[in-house]
Amino acid sequence: MAILNVMNLIDLILAVMLDLLIGDPNWFPHPVIYIGKFISKLDKLGRKLCKTNKQIKAFGGIIVVIIALSSFLVPFIILQACKDIFWLYHIINIILLWTTIAARCLHKEGKKVYDSLAKNDIEDARVKLSYIVGRETKDLSEDEIIRADVETIAENTADGVIAPILYAILGGAPLAMMYKGINTMDSMLGYMNEKYKDIGFFPAKTDDIFNFIPARITGFLICLSAPLVGGSIKESIKVMIRDRKNHKSPNCAYPEGAAAGAMEVQLGGENVYFGEKVYKPTIGNKLKELDEEHIIATIKLMYCAMFYLLMLFAICVCMSNSYKFLEMIR
Repeated sequence: MAILNVMNLIDLILAVMLDLLIGDPNWFPHPVIYIGKFISKLDKLGRKLCKTNKQIKAFGGIIVVIIALSSFLVPFIILQACKDIFWLYHIINIILLWTTIAARCLHKEGKKVYDSLAKNDIEDARVKLSYIVGRETKDLSEDEIIRADVETIAENTADGVIAPILYAILGGAPLAMMYKGINTMDSMLGYMNEKYKDIGFFPAKTDDIFNFIPARITGFLICLSAPLVGGSIKESIKVMIRDRKNHKSPNCAYPEGAAAGAMEVQLGGENVYFGEKVYKPTIGNKLKELDEEHIIATIKLMYCAMFYLLMLFAICVCMSNSYKFLEMIR
């Protein structure tokens, strides 16, 4: 068991390093692409077979079961098939873990918006932002673009970085991939508009459950990272706890509140999704005006939070192995 723990740590660190080095290259057949295509086909099938809203809602539950099971079983079966070949097993494990982590991608896509704003190209910034947010971006002001980018990086620090690493720690690549399938399902179907409110009900609720603990851990890790951007750990925690319910999601306000507290800015407000206006309560204190440098600061908070999580896991593994070694020599 000790060897398995150490190897899990090594594989996870190598997977994170791989993500930091190359991110999500276009040439690589990323599993999320195929999960997304599968979800899309199930969505179309459900709308074709179901005649009432209740049936469509129930079919959304079926989609949850299918996606969760298939996302877990495919990597599980692959790893079991090569478990007796040490190097092959760990190479495949590292690759699978790598595909669940999105730190480099989040950094890259978030900074594209920053780069466009730095060149005073607001039209291009709107286009770049539209690739990573669900809200409409065509009429956003510069301040609204910055806010949307900061909110997205902070929120996805939980969804795309901390949560998959946590699930990888708990259950290896299969559990991390299952989480990724559930999160992809929510990002495609989990909208509260007329088109998706029925079929996306169970996918959204399932994602809320799977992100419940990771979001809160992410929030505290970001709070611990606050000094990196000139913020206060204590004030970040205060803002996060105070504003933790200022979001339609039960989870998103934790990383967003922590980031807002760390940078002493205010997030939230009115957004437009698929032509419908949605108002979000404000998060944070408006001690500083948002500017494009806060995008870079949020990226720094993301990386620091990830580093802290890996460091804590490494400490736990070392302590566990030391204890077992002492038990053996007694």
